[in-house]
Amino acid sequence: MRRSLAAAVLAVLLTTVGTACSTTTAVAPYAAATHDDPAFARAFRHEFAEIDGVRMHYVTGGHGSPVVLLHGWPQTWYGWWPIMPALAENHTVYAVDLPGLGDSTGTPTGYDKATLARYVHTLVGDRLGAHDASVVGHDFGAAVAYEYATRFPADTARLGYLDLPLPGPAIDAAAYRNLSWHIAFHSQRRVPETLVGDHVRDYLALFYPQVSFGGTAFGGTSDRSPFTPGDIDEFARTYSRPQTLTAGFELYRALDQDVRDTLAAAPTPVPTLLLTAQGQLDAIRGTVSPRLTNIVRATDVPHAGHWLVEENPEFVTAELQRFLAD
Repeated sequence: MRRSLAAAVLAVLLTTVGTACSTTTAVAPYAAATHDDPAFARAFRHEFAEIDGVRMHYVTGGHGSPVVLLHGWPQTWYGWWPIMPALAENHTVYAVDLPGLGDSTGTPTGYDKATLARYVHTLVGDRLGAHDASVVGHDFGAAVAYEYATRFPADTARLGYLDLPLPGPAIDAAAYRNLSWHIAFHSQRRVPETLVGDHVRDYLALFYPQVSFGGTAFGGTSDRSPFTPGDIDEFARTYSRPQTLTAGFELYRALDQDVRDTLAAAPTPVPTLLLTAQGQLDAIRGTVSPRLTNIVRATDVPHAGHWLVEENPEFVTAELQRFLAD
């Protein structure tokens, strides 16, 4: 009797300990930044899909017409989080980690933006069945969104193009690499991985303020960052993986192919919203207008440098909501 009782008590203890351990370890790394956020829990979830050898990660939620959000460097889907709950009120939102980046694992066949657009389209159009998506991209994600609209116009309802000079007829690859020290640096083979690899978080924390409003890239001296330490931790979590760090730099190394693809493609008439950093509208519009023939609204974002969503989320949200509702 005593032995049976002891065995029963032990079983309960083991079950309790097992449950506690399970609870402690149940949060996957990709969910670490969102698992305690009630706004996320109410409307969003993490999903994965196998696409041509890449396990693509995306976050989805909301109801209504589909909106696809594509990040640039050095960010992931999480860069869209400040505006996703508002967009999800009237749209089904898909915030995608580009192939090889964020929590999308595996290696795509190329990091040129046309290839990445094909992966995204296979996910969004073929797997998720969203054949009338509005595709919104920031930084290199804008170039992927442009390629998506160019190659799959029948599946693209609208295009949001946020703050990126478009590689192509107005600016070739050599000139593009001369736009900024970091573009030239990231385009080198193996060099940035060697220098940054053991200091990813420090590097990102130093980089973000440079292209923020008032930072050195905009002629200022501010070292203010629009990212919280937690934001930087989340981005550094993924870019600290060697394969992901290299994938991020490959976005830059593909510039020559990006230019060739842009030159070879026909201009796209997909209705387009163009948003840029404050003071950069004319410069960026000059690179995209030969290829985007239906820009229905173009404006710079007040008091925002390159990080439009983080630096002025209210303005960006209002512009996107109005554009997507038209």
